[in-house]
Amino acid sequence: MKLKPSGSLKIDAFSMRIGDIDGIELDRLHAHSLAVGWPHRAEDWQFLRESGHGFVALDEIGRVLGSAMWFAHGADFATVGMVITSPRLQTLGAGQWLMKRVFEKVAGRDLRLNATRAARRLYLSLDFQPEKTVYQCQGIARAETMGGLAETRGDIRALHASDIPAAIALDAAGFGVRREALIEKLFAHSAAYGLFKGDRLNAFALCRPFGRGHVVGPVVAGSDADAVAVVRPHVVDHSGSFLRIDTHMDSGEFAAFVSHSGMPVFDTVLTMSRGKRLADFVVAGAATPTTYALASQTLG
Repeated sequence: MKLKPSGSLKIDAFSMRIGDIDGIELDRLHAHSLAVGWPHRAEDWQFLRESGHGFVALDEIGRVLGSAMWFAHGADFATVGMVITSPRLQTLGAGQWLMKRVFEKVAGRDLRLNATRAARRLYLSLDFQPEKTVYQCQGIARAETMGGLAETRGDIRALHASDIPAAIALDAAGFGVRREALIEKLFAHSAAYGLFKGDRLNAFALCRPFGRGHVVGPVVAGSDADAVAVVRPHVVDHSGSFLRIDTHMDSGEFAAFVSHSGMPVFDTVLTMSRGKRLADFVVAGAATPTTYALASQTLG
């Protein structure tokens, strides 16, 4: 018989209680992520709260000591993110306590998250299995002059609201799960470019404000060349400013383009799954839709 997790947790000389993340002021959440060196702005927290659900761990005087969020897509799948506790509290069980509360809310769903090095032991203990490395690439963008748009087979243009259904379908083919509400919300906060072959959308890339500057993602395409073609305009638009992209690609034309565009690898996290794995990691070069860049490490 499974025991229901407690609504409070005693750690050392103080106790923590659970709270709904929607009831916490944005400046407190912002301070919480800053304390562990994460770049999220208050606006990024608000976007995430509007896109998903979450818990916070509070001490006796209401300080935020931990957080965990989940983002449901359909009836069978969710991503988990913004799991933040101090290293000391995590070793004392705070992270596991929060995650078990999340499990209550996502019961029956397959789960995916992106784990920092510090959190991997926690997720392994909760039956998450490693999938693939995510490369966090970032820096001051510079428009790359090598390689050319002339090689692109198709037309590149800015995307609009009328293109959202096609982007949702392409994202579902690349990611493995339909994320209709998330893609619609991302479009509302992003600039978007797409590659068309005739009337068909074959690749797209979104770019929105995030953290220290802007983040490019998701990027979905059928080949490295197509992925480069839809990301290149964002690099041009933000040349000279901070740009970030999170990708599973560690080699090939796309990875080289990202590096040459001023975004070398800054850090890595590990994609992990619990339950059925999504079939979205294809052989490089296969002419099928592939997620070349994540919407974010939290959202997948």
